[in-house]
Amino acid sequence: MTDDLLTRVDNGVGIATLNRPKAINSLNQAMVDALAEVLPVWAADDAIRAVVLDGAGERGLCAGGDVVAIYHSARAGGAEARKFWFDEYRVNALIGAFGKPYVSLMDGIVMGGGVGVGAHGNVRVVTETTKMAMPEVGIGFIPDVGGTYLLSRAPGRIGLHAALTGSPFSGADAIALGFADHFVPHDKLAEFTADIIATDVPTALGRHAVEPPPSALAAQRGWIDECFAAPTVAGIIAALRAHDAPEAHAAADVIQTRSPIALTVTLEAVRRAGELATLADVLVQEFRVSCASLRSHDLVEGIRAQLVDKDRNPQWSPADLAAVTTADVDAYFVDADPDLTF
Repeated sequence: MTDDLLTRVDNGVGIATLNRPKAINSLNQAMVDALAEVLPVWAADDAIRAVVLDGAGERGLCAGGDVVAIYHSARAGGAEARKFWFDEYRVNALIGAFGKPYVSLMDGIVMGGGVGVGAHGNVRVVTETTKMAMPEVGIGFIPDVGGTYLLSRAPGRIGLHAALTGSPFSGADAIALGFADHFVPHDKLAEFTADIIATDVPTALGRHAVEPPPSALAAQRGWIDECFAAPTVAGIIAALRAHDAPEAHAAADVIQTRSPIALTVTLEAVRRAGELATLADVLVQEFRVSCASLRSHDLVEGIRAQLVDKDRNPQWSPADLAAVTTADVDAYFVDADPDLTF
């Protein structure tokens, strides 16, 4: 095991704590390996009746995968990144199929890989501090970790809004999107966990879960569903620009800063995910897309601009949506060779 994932068992409850608080608990290979080791053991152990996942520190459950490590791997051939994703997505599938209560405390920042270890559980808890996102298009990447499975199944087209803007959404929005189930006030999380240990998950939820506040995203479904119905990203941006809702113009502004190839592939990936039957099927597709991203210009350039040099000025290639071809997009969906297996 690793100090980056702390595990303990208390009165039949397995508690896994992501423990890299300085990095907002960003996932690394050791953490994924540790989860892959402990979760099947807990699933098979009759003495374990539930699992709770939380994050160390005050900033959030998990800010995602260690993308700087992916940057360095991509520049050196990508072997480490491919292994990380292969193992990470298998853990996402494990969580999605977990046969006991799997309680994810999605408090604070929960992005990318944090969604993968949290939002496929069967008891998904958010708070008023939750700041969730699938922000991949901002670094020239495409939503993964089963994100396109959830995004494609969100009501109306709010999933496409979340995917193509990459913008953060609230705990209430997460429930509306289908990324979460229950709302527990932030300052009650410790009591909630203690109650799971002392009693059981339904009792603890009955005592601490409250009605979520209204979802801002759900309230805007009118213009979102209308504008995101366009068949292409360029069409979506044009529809947003033509709409009279100021939020539609703001969404267009955000989308136009993102990687054109990543946006186009993301639109296609979410649509294809909606036609796939299971989370495992979608994870296989995402592994193909992620491996293709390693060969792209924009993943390395996006991480460089946002997290390495931090100039916030990525030079995307192709530079605009019109230059992205069907062949460019199709290349992201070819077999990963080897593909993800379970």
